[in-house]
Amino acid sequence: MPRKQKLLSFNMRFKNLVLALSALASLLPMGLQAQDSVLNLMDVYHQALANDPVLASALSANKAAQEIIEQGKALYRPTVNFNAGVTSTRSNIEFNNVTSTFPRVPGKTTFEGYNYGIQANQPIYRKQNLVQMEQSYTQVSIADKQYHLSQQDLILRTTQAYFNVLIAQDKIELIKAQKTATLGQLEQAKMTFEVGSATITDVNEAQARFDLIVAQEIAAINELQIAQHEIEAITGVLPTTLATVKSDIQVNQIDQNVKNWQQVAMENNLNIAIQQDTLKFAEQEVERNNAAHLPTLDAVAAYTDNYNNGGLNGYGSELTNAVIGLQLQIPLYQGGAISSRTRQAVLNKQKALDDVAIARRQTDLETQRAFLNLNSSIAQTKALEQALISSQSQLDSTTLGYEVGVRISVDVLNAQQQLFSAKRDLLQARYNYLVNIIRLKSATGLVAESDLQDINQQLIGN
Repeated sequence: MPRKQKLLSFNMRFKNLVLALSALASLLPMGLQAQDSVLNLMDVYHQALANDPVLASALSANKAAQEIIEQGKALYRPTVNFNAGVTSTRSNIEFNNVTSTFPRVPGKTTFEGYNYGIQANQPIYRKQNLVQMEQSYTQVSIADKQYHLSQQDLILRTTQAYFNVLIAQDKIELIKAQKTATLGQLEQAKMTFEVGSATITDVNEAQARFDLIVAQEIAAINELQIAQHEIEAITGVLPTTLATVKSDIQVNQIDQNVKNWQQVAMENNLNIAIQQDTLKFAEQEVERNNAAHLPTLDAVAAYTDNYNNGGLNGYGSELTNAVIGLQLQIPLYQGGAISSRTRQAVLNKQKALDDVAIARRQTDLETQRAFLNLNSSIAQTKALEQALISSQSQLDSTTLGYEVGVRISVDVLNAQQQLFSAKRDLLQARYNYLVNIIRLKSATGLVAESDLQDINQQLIGN
């Protein structure tokens, strides 16, 4: 081999080695490059607990709902009212055709007066109020479940947002590595073309691949920014770098079949529990409206004092009055409103029954979907691990074939593309596996912070 070609071959090998090392460095976990600024999944979750407006709104709604119990109890507590008034009266009276000898004072008079009183009412029997008190406990039960559902939803939203950022981060790193490798192939194609051992087609093909990767890098950076803002919407903080998944992540098979998961979901899913409480409330509403036909009995007491320092006849007066007793009220006819409200309540009860059926079917579907997706991500991860090994072997053999002249540069570029696609798909499958664990637990109503801690152990630095 001529000395010039030997030198060219050595330069190309050395440059490929440098480019490979650069690509390898770019694939190092970001946690090793900027350890101080790396956040893991639990860090992001704790930020979300403190700053997520959706959870904060649910907490405020839950606290407000707790007051319904006190309002319900108040329906059977006494009510006491105080009233008072002051009057000033000016009058002008004349008497005509007076036959009585009772003295009267004609003319203008001015007098003042005041009155005050206190009234108390204690319900003794009001069936409507008793049912409404029971409804207040049902409403608080619904509010508690809705708040717990918001907590579970935050775990799922945080996990999804976190791994969306990881996907975007890794895609950028892979594209950078691919761009470095393609740039090396482009430079090599240009050098071999200059010495006459390659065609311009190899240069054009490598240039086209390089330009395409540059465009893909721009799109990937945009995807990362969008994913980071998704986390910011939950935590109020724009993340910089997130801990990535370990390369030796353990992918475990599901230890129960789908029927078992479906049964667990029927027993624990909060959406079903909320709809069941809503049905209970609708049943109580039917009972409450039916109770409007029943009589009510109250204990009543009142004290009043009316005073005037004058009057039309020239005499003042003061009247005090104290009353205590029982008040019975029997509704006879309310224009058909009570019957109409009862029919409406019965129809709302039927709607609540239908909503329970909808929640059960939706939960069953979500559980099956999450189970199948988790199974699929497990199988995909294992298959793509093998595909990555095969793609690396193919690239090595294709590169060797290109060096000895039995392969062209397009073959090397295709092999590189296949290798980076396999890496990207493997990372995606691993992330899907971890997210689908949370999705399945969420569908069954069993997801908790401990599940996030288990996933956090699969991240670098934990």
